[in-house]
Amino acid sequence: MGDGDRTRSMREVTLKIKHVGQPETTASERYPGVTMRSVSSMTGRERERKRIVELTGEPDDIAGFIDVYAAGEPVLAAEPITPLGQSTVFVAVTIEVPRWDSITELFAELGLHYRTGTEITGGYERWVLYLDEDDDLSAVIDAVEARGNEVELVRQLEMHEVDSSPRFETAGVLHDLTPRQREALATAIRAGYYGHEKDAGVEEIATKLGVSTTTAWEHLARAEGKVMDDLGEFLGRDDWDA
Repeated sequence: MGDGDRTRSMREVTLKIKHVGQPETTASERYPGVTMRSVSSMTGRERERKRIVELTGEPDDIAGFIDVYAAGEPVLAAEPITPLGQSTVFVAVTIEVPRWDSITELFAELGLHYRTGTEITGGYERWVLYLDEDDDLSAVIDAVEARGNEVELVRQLEMHEVDSSPRFETAGVLHDLTPRQREALATAIRAGYYGHEKDAGVEEIATKLGVSTTTAWEHLARAEGKVMDDLGEFLGRDDWDA
């Protein structure tokens, strides 16, 4: 039997899930410019679980996000562990398990592989699953929606396409940007900010966005960082000489 015959067939599936009724969704819908990212595993006892999350966005929006999130029914505590007033704040979160609808535990019950480090922005969580050929995607979506959630299929690729496809997957990159970051990047591109002659400066971008120069620069810097990180991974693939 050749090596190719032993290859396990799997798919990478990206879902956007609106976790209806949960405090992270409520806070994210209220403050769509804030991105919440899990940066630690979930730990704790039977009735309480703890984790650390990273919030990025405008400082005032982050503070508002924390207030709304902390008031959510399953949340026992949401305590900043780095100073407020910054564009990135780390928060220690404690959840009461009996009242918590866990997407993570649902996927575990279904026996699914999933990528850690889930993000939520604009009211939607982004989940990347790895499904065996026998896994029924429709059944997975039905199980999530059965809890009252909304699910959107972003993309579905065979793993060999994920590993070797010679193209830059822009859909995932754009989803990682907050609405304000996307708006700033689109405005800058239209204005010629990235052109050879650089027809516009950050001051003009700020004026078009109706924000301060510093805020416009921060939006662009974060957007550029996310896009370039993904582009760097793409250009670093080993399949270019194939």
